[in-house]
Amino acid sequence: MRPLGRTGVDLPVLGLGTAPAGHRIEKDALEFFQECLDAGITHIDTGPQTGGYGHAQVYLGKILRERRDELFIATRCDEPDGEKALKQLTQNLAHLGIERADLVYAQSLGADAMTPEKIYGPAGVCKALEKARADGLTRFLGVTGHHKPWRFLRAIQEWDFDVMMNPVSIVARHIYDFEGHVWPAAQARGIALIGMKVFGGVKESARSPKGALLDDELKQQALRYALGLPGVTGVVIGMYDGEELRQLLEWVRNPLSFGPEDLKEIELRTRTLAGEWQEVYGPVI
Repeated sequence: MRPLGRTGVDLPVLGLGTAPAGHRIEKDALEFFQECLDAGITHIDTGPQTGGYGHAQVYLGKILRERRDELFIATRCDEPDGEKALKQLTQNLAHLGIERADLVYAQSLGADAMTPEKIYGPAGVCKALEKARADGLTRFLGVTGHHKPWRFLRAIQEWDFDVMMNPVSIVARHIYDFEGHVWPAAQARGIALIGMKVFGGVKESARSPKGALLDDELKQQALRYALGLPGVTGVVIGMYDGEELRQLLEWVRNPLSFGPEDLKEIELRTRTLAGEWQEVYGPVI
């Protein structure tokens, strides 16, 4: 368990990304989600079907009827328009069967539609989410996104929020470097830091949501790297089945340190991979 920035909440270092299992059939997804919860994974990260999460929120709603009090539930809005964002949030909560989320993200700040002029304006998503918090629809607010790190530096200046989630990995550090360019400024403000895409995300060529861009032999080092970043609360990793869950649990329950010498050992390989991935999540600028 680690503190979630200045919120007063502690979360486990491993959070469940629900998108992969949201594409499974309901029975299998429900059994898998229950297995995750029974293993102590209480940070549950989800989002609407339009965001690629499949039926995850609807499935989770059936579990939350009995286990809501155990869990920290994060969801997101990817609409720049405030009115549309509130409608999306209301729909998310309805699917989850809850009255209040623990955390709501303004999603994908790097997206073309999420321009700073729009989202921070009086009719933008950020003002709308402030109203949602005041109305009791969420405890905390956050921002998330995969590219254009400069937009997150601007977010720190423009908006008062609690949590930031970005891709941090032994490969993406050579491309976007959120952990070097953005996270120190966020940490100085007491903003909580959550890592995602630790294994690079799912291959576009994959036939199922299972699998990752990063080679299997580098995954444990990638997890150690992300969890060793200064100020990081933990990581959210999309999991598809019990096999992935059990491997991740073994790694986080038997942690190994990761230092400069470890990075040196894989420097050439990860730089080569970065050259192959290029702007895998979208433009840097």
